[in-house]
Amino acid sequence: MMGFMTGEETRTTVSPSIPIRSSAQDADPRTPPTRAWMTRLVIVGIVLTALNLRPAITSLGALLEEVRDGLGMSGSVAGLLTSVPPLCFAVFGVMAPRLARRFGPAAVVCAGMLAIGTGLVLRPFVGGTAGFLVASALALMGIAVSNVLMPVIVKRWFPDRVGTMTGLYSMALALGTAAAAAVTVPMTRALGGDWQSGLAVWAALAAVAVLPWIPLARAKGTPLSVEAAPAAPSSPSTSGALPGARQEAAPLRITRSRTAWALAVFFGLQATAAYITMGWMAQIFRDAGVPAGTAGLLLAVTMVMGVPLAFVIPRLATRLPHQGPIVIALGLCGFAGYAGLYLAPAAGAWAWALLLGVANCAFPLALTMVGMRARTGAGVVQLSAFAQSTGYLISIPGPLLVGVLYQHSGGWGLPIALMAGLMVPQIVVGVLAGRDRTVEDEAAAR
Repeated sequence: MMGFMTGEETRTTVSPSIPIRSSAQDADPRTPPTRAWMTRLVIVGIVLTALNLRPAITSLGALLEEVRDGLGMSGSVAGLLTSVPPLCFAVFGVMAPRLARRFGPAAVVCAGMLAIGTGLVLRPFVGGTAGFLVASALALMGIAVSNVLMPVIVKRWFPDRVGTMTGLYSMALALGTAAAAAVTVPMTRALGGDWQSGLAVWAALAAVAVLPWIPLARAKGTPLSVEAAPAAPSSPSTSGALPGARQEAAPLRITRSRTAWALAVFFGLQATAAYITMGWMAQIFRDAGVPAGTAGLLLAVTMVMGVPLAFVIPRLATRLPHQGPIVIALGLCGFAGYAGLYLAPAAGAWAWALLLGVANCAFPLALTMVGMRARTGAGVVQLSAFAQSTGYLISIPGPLLVGVLYQHSGGWGLPIALMAGLMVPQIVVGVLAGRDRTVEDEAAAR
C-alpha cells in the first residue's frame, strides 16, 4: 500500500510504454513539473480529510442515548437528528462545484476542514436541541463540500490511478468512522463521563487536517488551483478540466443520462443504509441487552470493515467491465446481516456487525463508479455533485422514518424490515449504474 505514496510515482509507468504525468503537465506544457513534495502533500491532505468525513456522525451515534437524555429529545427528534447529515450533504454538496470554480478545490476543502472543527467544538456547548442542530449543520457543511470534491481531486491529480487513490481515501474514511465509533465511549469516560467533552474532542482531528491544504490552496499552477486550468479544454485522455477551468464547451446536461440517475439513486440508498447504521445500530444492540461500550465496539467493527474492503473494492471495480456482481454480493451480505439483527441481535451480534460492515462498502464502490462513469474531468465534477446531492436528498427520510417506527411500534422489528426491504432497489439500480458507459455519451445521444 505504501508503494504509491511517493512523488516519484507520478512519473512511473502503468505499462512500459505509457508514462504517468500530473494532469497539470498534460493540460498545459507551460506548467512547471509537479514537485515531489507537493504530490506527497496532496496524499497527506486526502488521507487527513477522509479521516474527518464521518467522526461527527459516528461519535454522536455512540453517545446518542446520552445526548437524547441531556437535551431532552424524543425518539422522533433523535430520528430527525440522524437525518441532518444527508440533508446537509444534499444542500451544501451542490455548492461545491461552484465554489471550486471560484476559489479552487484545495481552498474549498481547507475551508471545509475549518468548518468541521468549528462545528464540532461548538455543538456540545451551545445549549438546547436547536443550537446542537445548527452547530452540527456547520460541521456537516464542511463534510459535504469535501465529499463532493474528493473524487474530483483524485481524478485531477491521479488520473491513471483512480481506483488506487479512491481506495486509499475510502480506507481512511472507514478508519475515521470506525475510530470515532470505537473510542468515543471510553474516551468520554476517561474525560469524566461528560458527553460534551467526548463529542468536542474530535475537533482536534479536523484542525490537523487544515494544515496540508493551506500551502496547496496558495500554490499556483497545480491541478488544485484555479490558475492551473488552461483556457482551452483538455482532451478526454487527460480527464478533462479541473473545476475552475474556463472551458468553451457547453455544460453537460447530466439529467439526460440514465446512468447518472441510476448512480444517484444507488448512492442515495446506500447512504440511507449507512446513516441508519451509524445513527441507530448501537442503540439496537443496547436495547437488546448489549452494554454501551460493547455496542460502540460493534458499530466500530461494522465501520472498520471498510478499511481493507475500501481498498480492495475500488481496485477490483476498475478492472471489471461491469460492477453489477459486486453490487449483488454486497446486497446479499446486507440481507443476511439484517435477518440476523432481527432474529438474534445479541447472540450473533459480532457476525451481524461484520456482514453489515461488508454491505456498507457500497459507498467506496459508488465513489469509484463516479470516476468511471464520466470520461472527462468536467463530467466527474458534475456527476459527483449530481449523484451525491441527489443521493443524499433520497437518503434523508430513512433515519427519520426509523426513529418514528421505533417510537410508535416500541421495537426494532419494523425498522429492520424497512432496512432489509431497501436492499432490493439498491441492488437493481446498482446493477444499472455498473454498466460500462459514460454520462457524456448518454447525454449527447439523448
